[in-house]
Amino acid sequence: MKILVVYYSMYGHIHAMANAVAEGVLAIEGAEVMLRRVPETLTNDVLKRMNALDAQKEMAHIPICRVDELPDADAIIFGTPTRFGNMCGQMSQFLDATGQLWVKGSLVGKVGAVFTSSATQHGGQESTLLGFHRTLFHHGFIVVGLPYSYHGQMDTENIAGNSPYGASTIVGNDGSRKPNKSELDGARFLGTHVTEITRKLIGHH
Repeated sequence: MKILVVYYSMYGHIHAMANAVAEGVLAIEGAEVMLRRVPETLTNDVLKRMNALDAQKEMAHIPICRVDELPDADAIIFGTPTRFGNMCGQMSQFLDATGQLWVKGSLVGKVGAVFTSSATQHGGQESTLLGFHRTLFHHGFIVVGLPYSYHGQMDTENIAGNSPYGASTIVGNDGSRKPNKSELDGARFLGTHVTEITRKLIGHH
């Protein structure tokens, strides 16, 4: 089983969540995980002004995803920060380039899921996840969320991301908050859950 984790991360929060998703995938015997970043659309000058260059260097070892890699995966888990309640422009531009895959039906029947981040507790995480699902539905994905069997979702005492629509983390207005245990556990759970469903669908036992 090939599970592809495709993401964009500016400051490293989604990168951390992607690594946790990958750990969850690898908890299932016979699963192979590939981490990929979508291409950057901002110049180094802009990234420098946004204080993002150091984080970008830390992620530089993750290969850039090619559109033609998507059909080879049995499942694809996408990660994007929230931008005004939507996926980020880098992810949108990458998905805009998948038209030929749509024409051929190359992604129909694959399992798909999404994880995200936002600055604030109600900063559009759910609208980003649900909005992303629309793209996956158009491609014919079997869309998977984060079920309430991940009990970390039931916590009302602490600030934490995650919703039935996917895993998520809250980064804080200045980006200084790192994903907490509950958020990383949710990402791991999502990776495992997607992989278990994929195994059932492709008939590996």
